[in-house]
Amino acid sequence: MCELYLIVGKLLQLYGLIMLVYALVSWVPSLRGRWTEYVAMLVEPVLTPVRRIIPPMGGLDISFIVVLLVIQLVANQALRQAAFCTPF
Repeated sequence: MCELYLIVGKLLQLYGLIMLVYALVSWVPSLRGRWTEYVAMLVEPVLTPVRRIIPPMGGLDISFIVVLLVIQLVANQALRQAAFCTPF
C-alpha cells in the first residue's frame, strides 16, 4: 500500500509539472510545436470541466490555478502517507 501512495504522489507531481509546461508554452508562443498538442491533450480534459464552473476572469485562467493547487495538495498528502508507512 505504501508503494501505491508513493506512485500516486509522484505521478501527480509529474502531472503538475506538465501543467506548468503547458502554462509556460501558452505565455511564450515561440516554444510551440507539434509536441504542445500532446501536452494539451493531457491537460485540457482536466481543465475543461473546471472552466465550466470557474470561467476565465479578465484574461486570467483561475481554473488552472485551482486544478494545480488541488493536484499539489493530493500529491503532498499521498507522499506524506507513503513517508509514514513502516515496512514489516
